[in-house]
Amino acid sequence: MNATASTAAQAQQDIVEEFAFFGDWSERYQYLIDLGKQLPAFPETWKTEEHRVHGCQSMVWLVPSGDASKMHFDAASDSAIVSGLIALVLRVYSDRPAQEILATEPGYIQAIGLSKHLSPTRSNGLAAMLVRLKQYAAEALA
Repeated sequence: MNATASTAAQAQQDIVEEFAFFGDWSERYQYLIDLGKQLPAFPETWKTEEHRVHGCQSMVWLVPSGDASKMHFDAASDSAIVSGLIALVLRVYSDRPAQEILATEPGYIQAIGLSKHLSPTRSNGLAAMLVRLKQYAAEALA
């Protein structure tokens, strides 16, 4: 996995370039699953209702830390593909200033064709995760 890109925009560009290497969606799904397996360990004690992202078909937990100058997110899911989606979200949004998080639209989702290849429930879950992440950023700025 790449080191944290300098900006959210650069992280998105890196993701688009990586996915361009794969010819078809079965390879892209496999790559997503592999990315999900590389997520840092997520303590069981964090798997609470407070950290649960609602709107996801699978279980997803998102834990913020840091402050408005640099927000860090840890997340986990019980689904292999969703874990891969989380890995991408964290690459774009984690360890960034809250202002940048709020200003960043997830263009990579469209650019790599994810929006067309995710089931509606996974798309909704991804959207719910992004909404929650931006809520945390907004709260940090408040």
